[in-house]
Amino acid sequence: MTTSSPPQPTATQITQFLNNVLSQRGPTSLPYTEDVKWLIRQHLLTLIETYPSLQIKTATFTHNDGRTVNLLQADGTIPMIYQNVTYNIPVVIWLMETYPRHPPCVYVVPTRDMIIKRPHAHVNPSGFCSIPYLHSWVYPSSNLVDLVRNLSHLFGLDPPLYTRQSRVNPSVNENVNSSGVVLSHSHSSSDLGSSRPSTGIPPRVYSSLSSPYSGRFPPSPQRQSSMSGTDDPHEVYRKNAINKLLDTFHRDISTMRKEREVEVEGWFSVQGVLRQREDQLLKGVREMQGEKEGLEQQLQMVLMNADILEVWLGENERKAEMTNGNVNVDDVFQPSDALSKQMLDCTASDLAIEDSIYSLDKAVQEGSIPFDQYLKSIRMLSREQFFHRALLTKVRAAQMQAHVMSMAARAPQYAM
Repeated sequence: MTTSSPPQPTATQITQFLNNVLSQRGPTSLPYTEDVKWLIRQHLLTLIETYPSLQIKTATFTHNDGRTVNLLQADGTIPMIYQNVTYNIPVVIWLMETYPRHPPCVYVVPTRDMIIKRPHAHVNPSGFCSIPYLHSWVYPSSNLVDLVRNLSHLFGLDPPLYTRQSRVNPSVNENVNSSGVVLSHSHSSSDLGSSRPSTGIPPRVYSSLSSPYSGRFPPSPQRQSSMSGTDDPHEVYRKNAINKLLDTFHRDISTMRKEREVEVEGWFSVQGVLRQREDQLLKGVREMQGEKEGLEQQLQMVLMNADILEVWLGENERKAEMTNGNVNVDDVFQPSDALSKQMLDCTASDLAIEDSIYSLDKAVQEGSIPFDQYLKSIRMLSREQFFHRALLTKVRAAQMQAHVMSMAARAPQYAM
C-alpha cells in the first residue's frame, strides 16, 4: 500500500502564509523587529524558490535555559553531491529572534535508519551545525540561500549522515535503503494550513514509504574503512588538504574577527574622547569669538576717543601759539555743542545752589540769620535747584541719543 505525499504549497500560498504570520500582533506574534520583517520574508521566499524541498513553518523553539519562543523555520532536505551521487540531507533551519542581524541555527535531523558521523568537523552529536559561513555572518548581505549552498558543499566534502548497518535480512535493508525513507512530524508545527506551535525541536515518526530522499546515504564509517584500500591516494590527500585548509581558514577568520572587534572597540573609545575634545574646542572657540567681538567694540571706542582728543589737542595747541602760552584755564574747555553748553550751565547752577544751601545751614546754626528767613531762602533755592536738575536729566538723555548716533556714523570708519 502506498501513501501519497501531500501536495507542495504554491508560491502564492507561501507568500500569504508569511504575510499572515509576520503581520500578527499581540502575544502570538513572532519576536522579530518590524524593520527586518520584510527582509525575512524575502529571504524565505528566495530560499523556497531555490530549494523547493524545504517548507516554511512556525514552531516553538526551546532555549538551553528553558525559555520557549515561537519562531519561523525551514524544514526539509537539502541536496549534496558525494562521489557523483546526489543525496538529500534532512535539516531544520531556525530563524532566531535576532535574525537576520545574527545567523540562524541549523540542525541535521537524521531518520531512524541514519546516524550522525562521529566525529564530524561541522556537525556535533546533537545535530547542531557549525560552519564558517555562520561564524562570518554579515548583516544584511548574508542570506539563507548562500547558507544552504555552503551546507551542501561542505556536506558533499564530508557527509554528516551514514546509513545505519543492520545484521538482519541485508537484502531487505538494501531495498529499504535504495527506496529511501520518509518522515512526518508528530508535533503540531504550523504550516500553511495551521498556526498552532509545538514544543522544542520536533520529534519525528518515520516510515519506509514514499521517501523524499533520493538514493542511499553513504555507508557507515566502519564499512567505509574496509573500502579505503581501493580509494585513490591522490583523492584522499586532496580531500584531507581541503579539510585542513577549511579548518585553518576558519580559525584564522575567528582570530582576525576577535582582533578586529577589539580594535574597533578601541577606536570607538578614541572616537568618544575625540568628540569630548571637539565639544571643548568648540566651546573655547565660541568664547574666544565673543571675547574678540567685545575687544573690537572697545577698540572702536578707543579709536573714536583718540580721534576726539587729537582734534582737541590740535585746537588748543593753535590757541597756545596764538597767545604765546598765556592761555586762560577757563577757556581751555569749551562746550562742543549747544547741549554740552546747556549741560555745563545746569551743572554749574546746581552746584552753586548746593553751596548756597550749605552756607545757609552754617549761618542758621551760628545764629547769623533768623530761622524764618532761612526757611524762605531754602524753599526758593530748592525750587530753583529742582528745575535745574530736571533740565539736566533731559539734556543728558538728549546727549546720550546724539552720542549713539555719532558712534553709529563713525563705526564703518574704524571697522577691522
